[in-house]
Amino acid sequence: MHMDRAPVRAAIVGIGAIGGLFAAALARAGWDVSAFARGATLDALRERGLRIVGEAGRSGEEAAVALRASDDAHALGVQDYIVVALKAQALPGVAARLAPLVGPRTIIVAAMNGLPWWFFDGFGGPLDGVALDAVDPDGATAAALPPARSIGCVVHLSSATREPGVVVRGRGNRLIVGAPRPELRDPTAHVADALAAGGFDVERSADIRTDIWAKLWGNMNMNPLSALTGSAADRLLDDPHTRELALRMMEEADAIGARLGLSAGMSGPERIAVTRQLGAFKTSMLQDLETGRPLEIGPILGVFPELGRKLCVPTPYCDAVLGLLRQRAFNSGL
Repeated sequence: MHMDRAPVRAAIVGIGAIGGLFAAALARAGWDVSAFARGATLDALRERGLRIVGEAGRSGEEAAVALRASDDAHALGVQDYIVVALKAQALPGVAARLAPLVGPRTIIVAAMNGLPWWFFDGFGGPLDGVALDAVDPDGATAAALPPARSIGCVVHLSSATREPGVVVRGRGNRLIVGAPRPELRDPTAHVADALAAGGFDVERSADIRTDIWAKLWGNMNMNPLSALTGSAADRLLDDPHTRELALRMMEEADAIGARLGLSAGMSGPERIAVTRQLGAFKTSMLQDLETGRPLEIGPILGVFPELGRKLCVPTPYCDAVLGLLRQRAFNSGL
């Protein structure tokens, strides 16, 4: 007798602006989606479910998604996939609590900014297997979420949380999904297909580390400089002094990338021109600062001085901006 296969089980860690969209898409694709959540978000999910709203000012509510939510990973059980959509600096503090979600065949999808904890596992070269303090300072993330079972997802879209459990779509809809090692290609293709079926524009990457590096290279200067100054991108790039500082930081990152065989695929001035065309937008780090949320300092900027020290590549501009940014965060109570 034919029996239907049980739906794929996926837990979303971080039901915020990005994680909420992942939850809705995978549920739409027929997966059994649950959420690891805490505080006001957990209360909202239990009371009203997850709500996805169209871009502000354009359309009304699109969907309500019912899903199981808990702050106890044991209650959710072992998953086929875990989508990690937390702010990167928050993951080490919660990672140990996620271990009950992980079984021997579980795949972890890292949908986060910055350099992920698994990046150098199986990388080869001078930093093969290196764990960075700026990303996973005590190894808790790698201990709970095995790097060998982790895949990459680069997010190219904007969204926001209007209130706990309510996600407002913004611009863009593109994801880049890829396997950092050959044995993960099939499960990577499976989740990419589901995300596409759920409504995302999904690009399958043959070199996900380079795609991650390219996005990080574009973020590692504008995010910190905007948080330091309070300026939107256009003002930063129209001032010759801050534009030059942004370029110098990118040059240091390029020198590190060259030692690792990683390229952003364009020059610093070309990237600056692309960013300038986007107009007067506020970076995510500036938005976090203005709303009192912790900043993603280590995974976005702190990785470059640390990598520079390991590779004997000087990073004086990144060092200086990192020190100033840490002071800014401290004095803002973040």
